Amino acid sequence: MLETKEPLVKSMCFHCGEALPGSPYQLQEKEFCCLGCLGINKILCEHNLADYYVYNDRPGQTHKEKNLNFDFLNEPEIAGKLVDYTDDQITIITFYIPAIHCSSCIWLLESLGKINGNIVESRVDFLKKQVTITYKNPNLSLKDLVETLFHIGYEPNISLQDVVKGQQTRVTDRKLIGRIAVAGFCFGNTMLLSFPEYFGLAGFEQQFRSFFGLLNLAFAIPVVFYSATEYFVSAWKNLKNRILNLDFPLALGILVMFLRSIWEITSHTGAGFVDTLCGLVFFLLIGKWMQHHTYHHLSFERDYRSYFPVAVTVLNNFREKAVALDQLNKGDRILIRSNEIIPADAILLKGIARIDFSFVTGESMPVDKVLGEIIYAGGRQMAGAIELEVVKPVSQSYLTRLWNNETFHIDKDGISTFSGKASKYFSIVLLMIALGSGAYWMFYDTSKALAAFSAVLIIACPCALALSSPFTLAAVLSIFDKNKFYLKNTSVIEQLARIDTFVFDKTGTISNPEASGFAFDGKIDGFQKQLIIDLARNSGHPLSRELVKWINLPAKFPVDHYSEMVGRGITGIVNRHSVKIGNRTFLGLESSKEANGTIVHVLIDECYLGHFRFTQKWRSGLATIINKLRKTASLYLLSGDQDHDRQSLVVFFPEENQMLYKQSPQEKLDFVKKLQASGKKVCMLGDGLNDAGALKQSDLGVAVTDDINNFSPGCEAILDGASFSKIPFFIQQAKDAVRVIHLSFGISLIYNVVGLSFALQGKLSPLIAAVLMPTSTVTIILFTSVAARLYARKNQLL
Repeated sequence: MLETKEPLVKSMCFHCGEALPGSPYQLQEKEFCCLGCLGINKILCEHNLADYYVYNDRPGQTHKEKNLNFDFLNEPEIAGKLVDYTDDQITIITFYIPAIHCSSCIWLLESLGKINGNIVESRVDFLKKQVTITYKNPNLSLKDLVETLFHIGYEPNISLQDVVKGQQTRVTDRKLIGRIAVAGFCFGNTMLLSFPEYFGLAGFEQQFRSFFGLLNLAFAIPVVFYSATEYFVSAWKNLKNRILNLDFPLALGILVMFLRSIWEITSHTGAGFVDTLCGLVFFLLIGKWMQHHTYHHLSFERDYRSYFPVAVTVLNNFREKAVALDQLNKGDRILIRSNEIIPADAILLKGIARIDFSFVTGESMPVDKVLGEIIYAGGRQMAGAIELEVVKPVSQSYLTRLWNNETFHIDKDGISTFSGKASKYFSIVLLMIALGSGAYWMFYDTSKALAAFSAVLIIACPCALALSSPFTLAAVLSIFDKNKFYLKNTSVIEQLARIDTFVFDKTGTISNPEASGFAFDGKIDGFQKQLIIDLARNSGHPLSRELVKWINLPAKFPVDHYSEMVGRGITGIVNRHSVKIGNRTFLGLESSKEANGTIVHVLIDECYLGHFRFTQKWRSGLATIINKLRKTASLYLLSGDQDHDRQSLVVFFPEENQMLYKQSPQEKLDFVKKLQASGKKVCMLGDGLNDAGALKQSDLGVAVTDDINNFSPGCEAILDGASFSKIPFFIQQAKDAVRVIHLSFGISLIYNVVGLSFALQGKLSPLIAAVLMPTSTVTIILFTSVAARLYARKNQLL
């Protein structure tokens, strides 16, 4: 019987491993960082599921208490769009759960029946971070099921993209796997049947030689007409468009091998090249499968629907009802709670609205709204609950119109790759050599001319070239994955190596959302700080909350005669002292030009002490990143925010035209276009919907996020904020990967030259082909994999 492991470090939460606060929460001699973690531990122990902590140390994730409303799941129309199957007795539903990360998660989620007996079965798909649950619907509602998952720390990610079927996550191509299986099976069997021919075994009777040859041909038929069909289709389509891609010499080599094998086996003049053909197709498909690597839990093609909630609370005769977003109409009165997103343009009717538009406009500070003012869709309410009246349906809101702007939906040309460029010239040279050798031997021996012509096409088939890119790039993709840099596909690596211009968004991209603070200009002592923090505790304004966190003193004095003017300042009597904090107008000071919304002036007993200056802090390592990138690339900053941080960023972007503020989404897109028109290869790094157009337009769009499970705009790559400091290393690794591809191409040419020396003399045998092709393939695979990892060590990524 397994025994529960004791915590290794007492300063860490028993459940999630986060650092403990000064006064941790305790339960049965275990310490927790928050009530959420303590509550989960209590639930698990009550249901005899404490073995959750046996398989991994601190397997949970921090679970701060949140007031989430899942009432919308009680609406049949909404629930019907989410479930996989339902009848009178059971319902089957699949949830995407970002918190799944280890074997303990799998064990717990597959033991849900112990927590609620109405859960019949639960199965976890670890790679996709999904759990499929079967439950008895007469006794358990969908809302109760989701709340059960939430209370044990596994909140499902339910968004509008779960309802819109067109946004489902891509899955691995089952047809490709089937083709690989067929090619692999036939390859193994043809190799086995070809051994006697390789070694010229004595007593190998002619009748067996013919029989084995016909068997080989039988195995070749499904490989050519099933497994290799995509190469023929691709080559034909590109030829019709007058394009020579890598699939042309590959398809030509496969076809020639197949036809020559038929002729040799049926005429009893040779054993053919069936084993080489099957091996070639098998390795090529393996390479293609590696190129199709994807992240099941990430989407690189998200739109605004992934950002919006599934439903919204509508007020009708003072009664609340959850309504699907597509049923929200003009004139509906809606209730938006704290931290919820406003889904449609609406007028504020009741409550105090402090809206965070940073994700939509790039403005870093929340905006205060007054009664009767229009609040545009996409903002997040930061204060208490508010009531609004919808003035435009979701489909006509500002955010939807912004997203549907045709300039934001750009069809990019496919990323050019080295193998694509090399194949054009390779194909031409290959045909010239084959035709030349055939023409030469035509003057001496017609049969030898045909043999030489076909032998060149067989032995020079660019198998190694076709494998060098996918194996190199797949190795690099795996390295990037471990460092929390997720790419849409392998060709993005080559594009990253070509970038010569980087354009950064500010808010949420180079700024650290979790690290901001204040600087005080003036003189202030500890007692005065105490008066200020006791007054600021009474305000819900974001600046007041940040000020309380920054001063970080416990409450001491009560506040009398407290008064607040929204968006201007607060005042009160604290320990018999008059305290006022706010903007210049509120305090009655002389007007002066200053950064709006980021300066908090202080007046105590009518004596002006100075002002707090709100400062954004930049991501760790920003200075190092900028210094490294500027050596080889041009750098720019585009921000939708005000320019109050300009002075602190001049050290990073010294030239005046490098920093542009108050940029609309369209202006960002136009700026990227302007750079591209001057011949630049542009990489745009952003995080919000206001960056969506620029990300689409750029040669390489990178969405920066501190939680990869949250919404990010459509892009070619997603970078976890924790790995932001590694950007120069990623770029260098991409350049090194291209260097490895070039070297592997050179190695493959050496093998081709050796093979051609036999082919041009008409002496190519099945044994030589069977040795050269697998040897070159294995050499390329080993070289690319080892070289990519050696470079990764040099670049501090392993």
